[in-house]
Amino acid sequence: MPHAPAPSVWRLAGTGAALAAYALVSHLLMVHAPDRAWSVAALFGPLWAAVALGAWLRRHWPTLAACAAVFVVLAAVVARGGAGDIHLMYVLQHAGLHAALAWAFTVTLRPGQVPLITALAVRVHLTVTPAMRDYTRRLTQAWVAYFIAMIGFSLALYMLAPWAWWSLFCNVATPLAALAFFAAEHGWRRLRHPEFERVSPMRVWQAWRQWQPGATSR
Repeated sequence: MPHAPAPSVWRLAGTGAALAAYALVSHLLMVHAPDRAWSVAALFGPLWAAVALGAWLRRHWPTLAACAAVFVVLAAVVARGGAGDIHLMYVLQHAGLHAALAWAFTVTLRPGQVPLITALAVRVHLTVTPAMRDYTRRLTQAWVAYFIAMIGFSLALYMLAPWAWWSLFCNVATPLAALAFFAAEHGWRRLRHPEFERVSPMRVWQAWRQWQPGATSR
């Protein structure tokens, strides 16, 4: 008899379905009611809560301070019943998220630091060879370039295309682009480095959730 999917697989599938539903709702709100107070709360609230919870669990006080400042701004917008033209606020939120990710990856590339993806590789692989360290360092750099490119494309689309196009890019194309980057890198790695130990996406996700900056040495 076929084996039933593991509970972790169901959790991953449920998370993906929830994110897809949130992306669709976000797109509809941004197109049809971007300046309503409840839209602002619905669009920014879950992201703010996720970042704040992660910062609290890691006791990362600068991020918590930034979350507090963002909360004050959002509360002011909601209290006054929304905003006259909030489009730019959404664009800056999207750009700010990618800038924060680019910075998080970049700081691990400094001398004396372990590149972020190298640190994850140490957690998920039994042995990390010099070739794997070199590859994961270059992959960390590639993700930095990806995040910066997304910021540039987002700003260009905002300035040159209709708002509905930007909303579709933000809520639908952005997560799909990240998944495409993951898939393309996975295929490239298997082609170029078949000697690397293969690990499941779930193990990588668990390593990411447990990763602490500076917790892994060379």
